[in-house]
Amino acid sequence: MSSEVIVHPFDPVFDGNSKVLILGSFPSVKSRENEFYYGHERNRFWRVISALYSEHLPETVEQKKSLLLRHNIALWDTAASCTVHASSDSSIRNVMPNDIKSLLDKTNIARIYANGKTAAQLYNKLVLPSTAVEIVALPSTSPANAAFTLEKLIECWQVIAQS
Repeated sequence: MSSEVIVHPFDPVFDGNSKVLILGSFPSVKSRENEFYYGHERNRFWRVISALYSEHLPETVEQKKSLLLRHNIALWDTAASCTVHASSDSSIRNVMPNDIKSLLDKTNIARIYANGKTAAQLYNKLVLPSTAVEIVALPSTSPANAAFTLEKLIECWQVIAQS
């Protein structure tokens, strides 16, 4: 099982009105191929976010960014670079974190949510000491998280729309 060091290929999505930050762990192979967050067709992230706000499912990168920004949501990943095998969060090692503190300093973000346990664990270990902002772990929207139906994910993620 070979792993390689990969540098995060996307900028964070945010603007001056961002109030909520959603952090993933690191982009999957499919997301890197599609050049944007949650690019795997079976990942339920975009279905969840659009359902929270009763919006149409975005298709293009610009539509996805617009959906997030209309609802004051910032999006990024905890890891700036890491060693990872394929798209397996459990294989993530040697993590260099993104500079989340500087993002918080540029915005009005008051709440941070993790898309899955790995993102929350990496944040708590590597980022929390510099930000002092607690993170709330939400169930992963990954297709690997088969224990959660789309309906159950939407129910759990409702806290974002209420933030």
